[in-house]
Amino acid sequence: MTLKNTPVHSVLYSLGFFIRIIKGTVYFLQNWRAYYKILVMQILFTFVEALGIASLLALGIGAAANVIGVPFLTGFSQERLIYSLLIAVITRELGPLLAALIIAARSATAIATEIAGMVISHEVEAYISIGVDPIEYLAVPRFLGVTISMFLLNIYFSIFGLAGSFVVAQLFNPLPADVYFFYILQILTLQDIVISIVKSIFFGMIISVVALLEGFSVQLASTEIPVAGLKAVSAAFAWCIMLNIPLTIMYYMVM
Repeated sequence: MTLKNTPVHSVLYSLGFFIRIIKGTVYFLQNWRAYYKILVMQILFTFVEALGIASLLALGIGAAANVIGVPFLTGFSQERLIYSLLIAVITRELGPLLAALIIAARSATAIATEIAGMVISHEVEAYISIGVDPIEYLAVPRFLGVTISMFLLNIYFSIFGLAGSFVVAQLFNPLPADVYFFYILQILTLQDIVISIVKSIFFGMIISVVALLEGFSVQLASTEIPVAGLKAVSAAFAWCIMLNIPLTIMYYMVM
């Protein structure tokens, strides 16, 4: 039995592809002027154009936490625990995952189908024929763009979600903004911020690498292009969820 087409082969191939992207990133940072436009456009699409849906989801999560949590905690005279709940839900747990879902649904599909289209149309071969490395020119800017965008979108999601929950909180327990944010900042710890940032960076790397892998893996048929997009979304988000579990366990072990 050969190693090819086995799970071990897939893992080793993915690892090698990731290492190749990291090497290409070093070259990109040294020659960023030649590729920065692709990076900027990727951030524009992945981060800026996703702010609308991210705002809606963040506001919905903050509202749900208040609608469910405040009446329940009030029954136990533990109203102040709502701030811990908001930090746990928005900043530490659901925030990074929902931001990853947004980016996976939008950018993983776009990247996978775009790269797959280039492979099918032999555009990648054309780059190679004129001495342009497709990893450095096509993969690395998208890898960096998605990772940076995931980091920024996660921060925006947390800030907007916590600020939006303040607006919703006025319907249940009106209080001054300085009091609300004082308790939020009192509950929010450096560990919460660090784990949220770590998750966002790892999720961004996973989404971009999976999308690129699926895009470059197509063969000859144009019918493979939409399939690559669908596989990229499902695989990227599944890997994010699986990675989220050990990261969360490590956080609570440290805490």
